[in-house]
Amino acid sequence: MTNAAVGVFALLALTALFFFVVTRGALMVRAMTSAGKTASAHVYPVYSNMRLIRAVDFQPVISAILLFQYRRLVSKIVADIRQMDLTNKKLLITSCAFGNVMPRIVKAALQSGAERVIVADLIANELDHARGKLAAFADQVEYVEENATCMQQEDGIAAANVIFFLLHELPHHLKGQTLNEAGRLLEPGGKLFVAEFHRPSVRLLRTLSWAYFKVFEPLGLALWDSHDPVRHLENTGNWRCERTTYFFGNFQVIAATKQ
Repeated sequence: MTNAAVGVFALLALTALFFFVVTRGALMVRAMTSAGKTASAHVYPVYSNMRLIRAVDFQPVISAILLFQYRRLVSKIVADIRQMDLTNKKLLITSCAFGNVMPRIVKAALQSGAERVIVADLIANELDHARGKLAAFADQVEYVEENATCMQQEDGIAAANVIFFLLHELPHHLKGQTLNEAGRLLEPGGKLFVAEFHRPSVRLLRTLSWAYFKVFEPLGLALWDSHDPVRHLENTGNWRCERTTYFFGNFQVIAATKQ
């Protein structure tokens, strides 16, 4: 039993070290070089290096990172998209995401009548990886290498826009810019879907989440209060928001309708 416990602890420690190195640790090193001043300086290597992308983008791993709530979060967005009439319209996915969320969203959008899905990401390797996942929908998906804060697409191009776990990784001043840009790209009456972390309602889980964010994702804690996406959207006066939380409030899916 002792050896087993030591083995499990060692495995967890090595896993934590690996994720720290390919996330916040890498950014700390990057900040001390000229690379820390580029538009993609905030992007973790695990989302830009193709070898790391392929190594980490494994469904059981991604589900575990989100405390096995991944399927519920994706299913909520997919269910809402299926209720929309997207006939001859476009759906936008702002920033690629790990797991099966993208194939499920694209399939739901096309089943709801969408003529095209646009996938936008700042990182070319993410788009290349997404092409492999979405090969079955090749003729109906367009890939654009663009920054979520200042895209080149025209106003109101999409009837729906999905942002899946992007905001918590962005510097604070870019969180609001990304939401504003998402709104610009939506047609009146269009829907913005945002899946993200949320402030847990249970004290123990809140303490553990706080510790996790402090070590691995320090930019995510602002979503609990100062940079709450719902507050930002509602303060503009142009949105009607519905928030659904999961796992004692630890995760959220926001469905916001553009007025």
